[in-house]
Amino acid sequence: MSKRGWIIYNGNLYRKKFAEQIEWLRETAETFDFAIDVIANHQLLVAIEEGETRILTEKTDPDFVFFWDKDLFLARQLEVQGLRLFNSAKAIEICDDKALTYQQLANHGIRMPKTIIAPKVFVSLEDDSHLDQVIETLGFPMVIKETFGSFGEQVYLIENEQQLRQKVKELQHKPHLYQEYIASSYGRDVRLNVVGDQVVAAMLRKSEQDFRANVTAGGKMFRYQPSERERELAVRCSQLVGADFAGVDLLFGENDEPILCEINSNAHFKNIYDCTGVDITHDMMAFIKESID
Repeated sequence: MSKRGWIIYNGNLYRKKFAEQIEWLRETAETFDFAIDVIANHQLLVAIEEGETRILTEKTDPDFVFFWDKDLFLARQLEVQGLRLFNSAKAIEICDDKALTYQQLANHGIRMPKTIIAPKVFVSLEDDSHLDQVIETLGFPMVIKETFGSFGEQVYLIENEQQLRQKVKELQHKPHLYQEYIASSYGRDVRLNVVGDQVVAAMLRKSEQDFRANVTAGGKMFRYQPSERERELAVRCSQLVGADFAGVDLLFGENDEPILCEINSNAHFKNIYDCTGVDITHDMMAFIKESID
C-alpha cells in the first residue's frame, strides 16, 4: 500500500521558482509510490480550543511530511500530533536563525568565523558602547548578518566605525550578529547538499563583484569535487543541527581549509541541478522511503 505524504510550502511565497520546485518534489515523490498532497501552510491553521491544540483541517494525517517551509508553529503542532517531519521543527528553527546555528555548532571543534551576537534591544538603542568590544575583537572590515535572511541578503560588509554604528542603528530592532571577515574567501564559497550522512552534490559559487558568492547576488556556479575534509565537515554540521537534509555553505580559509558559513534546512535544488545535473529530490525521497518503511 502506498505511503501518504504531505509537502508543505509557504502559501505566500508561491512565485514561479518556488512553484516549479514544489511540483518537481511532487513528481519525484510519486516515482517512489508516495501518495502526495501539496498543501500551503495557511491551509493548516494551528488552533487552541478548550486548552487543547489541533490543526483546523479535515485531512487525514499522512505517514510523513516533507516540510519545505519555516512555519515553526505549524511544524511543532504536526510533531505534537505524532507526525514525522523531514526536516524536524527543531532543525528548521536552528538553521533559520544564524545565531542559533553558531551556538549549536560551538564547542564541537567546528571551524567558524569569529562571531559576536548582538544584545537584544527593547524600545530603542540608547547605548551602543558594546560596539567598542566588537571593534576591538573583530576589527575592520567585518560582516554584519541579520540572524534571519536568505539568498545572501541581509548580509553587510562593514568597512569602518561610522558604517558600523549607522548599520547597527538601522538594525536595532532586528536580531543580528557581528562576524569576522574571511578575506581569503572573498566572492567564493562551496555549497554541499547533505542527505542523511552523505554529501550528494556540491558546487562552487564565485562572484567577481561582491564579497558574497550567492547566485542571487550575482555569483556564478561551477562543478566542484569536495575534499574528504569538506565532506566530513558538512555531514558533521548537518548532524549537529539534527537535519535530515541540508545545504551546507563553506568558506575558504587562508590555506583553503573549510570554514563553516551557514546551514540551510530548506535548501533549493534547482541551482545545484543546473550546475551538476544531480537531482537531489531523488536522494531526499529515497531517504524518506528508507526512514519510514
